[in-house]
Amino acid sequence: MFRTRKLVLAHFWLAFAAFLLALILGEWQMYVRSPLFPGLSNPELYYRSVTAHGSAMGYVFPTLVAMGFGYAIVELALKRPLVGLRWAWAGYALIVLGTVMAMVPVAMGLASVLYTFYPPMVGNVFYYLGVVLVVVGSWIWVALMSINLRLWKKDNPGVPIPLPMFANVAGAYLWAWTSVGASLEILFQILPVALGFKSTIDAGLARVLFSWTLHAIVYFWLIPSYIAFYTLVPRAIGGRLYSDTMGRVGFILFLVFSMPIGIHHVFQDPQVGEGFKFVHAIFTGLVSVPTLLTIFTITASVEIAARLRGGRGALGWVKALPWHNPMMLAVAFSFILLGFGGAGGIINMSYHLDFTIHNTQWITGHFHLIFGGAIVIMYFAIAYDLWPHLTGKALESLGLMRLQLWLWFVGMIVVTFPWHYVGILGIPRRMAYFDYSDPAIAPQAMSVTITFFGGLLLVASALIFIVVLLRGHAARRVELPEFRFSMPVHMPARVPVALNSFALWLGLMIALTVVNYGYPILKLATTPETSVPAVPVGVKP
Repeated sequence: MFRTRKLVLAHFWLAFAAFLLALILGEWQMYVRSPLFPGLSNPELYYRSVTAHGSAMGYVFPTLVAMGFGYAIVELALKRPLVGLRWAWAGYALIVLGTVMAMVPVAMGLASVLYTFYPPMVGNVFYYLGVVLVVVGSWIWVALMSINLRLWKKDNPGVPIPLPMFANVAGAYLWAWTSVGASLEILFQILPVALGFKSTIDAGLARVLFSWTLHAIVYFWLIPSYIAFYTLVPRAIGGRLYSDTMGRVGFILFLVFSMPIGIHHVFQDPQVGEGFKFVHAIFTGLVSVPTLLTIFTITASVEIAARLRGGRGALGWVKALPWHNPMMLAVAFSFILLGFGGAGGIINMSYHLDFTIHNTQWITGHFHLIFGGAIVIMYFAIAYDLWPHLTGKALESLGLMRLQLWLWFVGMIVVTFPWHYVGILGIPRRMAYFDYSDPAIAPQAMSVTITFFGGLLLVASALIFIVVLLRGHAARRVELPEFRFSMPVHMPARVPVALNSFALWLGLMIALTVVNYGYPILKLATTPETSVPAVPVGVKP
């Protein structure tokens, strides 16, 4: 067994613990917003909970999954020990410390600013310092991924980088660059106020800096799932990857197109001109290209597996797929949820249509379909696939795995579809409670109640997931074959330099970011008298 297994398990267990706690908080939020709850005596408790939920789900959980999976990929794909193991543990320690440091002031009601920070509100300084430590810990991972790849390439000149490692490093580089926006906001906009050096903040500039991070971070969350699509799914269901080249192109396009699109989140904000909003809308449409390539490639790979199992006909092969296999269920559910979420995203990226659903529950439904649906369900699949190799023990609860995935899939639909519906009707997001005796919103009471019961399905699914993993630790020890990733139909002996390196694509990523963000940021930074008084959170007047 590879020597990083304790490191990977530590990352995964902390990730899933944060995930479970955040999920329970999310279900509580759905309860207090529903007509089942009589009303909060202190609405601030709701925003405290939303901040903890969003921070754990947005920063801690996916970052730890990406890091743990990335460390495993280094040894499993490159077939050599991880260089920098002590540094990896140091990065993990920083994330643990940062998580605790951030969550304590949130729990105390001193940083109810939500995970997007929302200036001019400014919370306790330790919340932001905690987020900084989490980011710094993740940057150690980025550096280790780059160093390990460089050392491998030095020893294997001209050899194609294994696709899992190629994708893993692409995700690391994407995160390194997208996290810069929020880091600049914290360091130069928020911390001077939180530390008491300033009493005003340029909220418009801060929101544009955060938009640098706000959408590209979604693709950082997404990349571990896409790695699983390309490198775990075909092998797990008895097939082969349709095209190694298509996978490389897909991950490269994520690097190039993911960054210059965040301003579509501030369409309603006046500080950015319509021209740049239009450009970001166009690039938001372009980022669908690598997803469409992936859907085609993985569907073709799944069909190969079905035909190897005896599937026949134009669509008859679908019946030959191993639907009893949790990985098959996971990828099917993920694609369905990704389709629904992507369709909603077309509305969000449209400048005029965005006016209809901006800041409504539609937005909550959309990003939960993408993250909670398409992405997280593949995180489950990654854990199920790796767990026997991490523990040396069998995962024998196949029935529970299937039940867990079904509950998550159905629960996510039951939660998000009503959110889309009430969002179209105008119900806002981020409201602590509603007065359903008001005839204007009384008809939406049933839809909001349905989401609460959908949340119960999600909590049940998450608990079953934890039970499956714990039972895996207590299962019988087994002799496992060497772990392998999916093999393509045609294994390339050589690939073009552009598909085996990152310099060109990193240059394009940075250049597009500068072009699409440079002028708005420079204009806002040099415009006088744009700051407003900061609003301390948790400080009684």
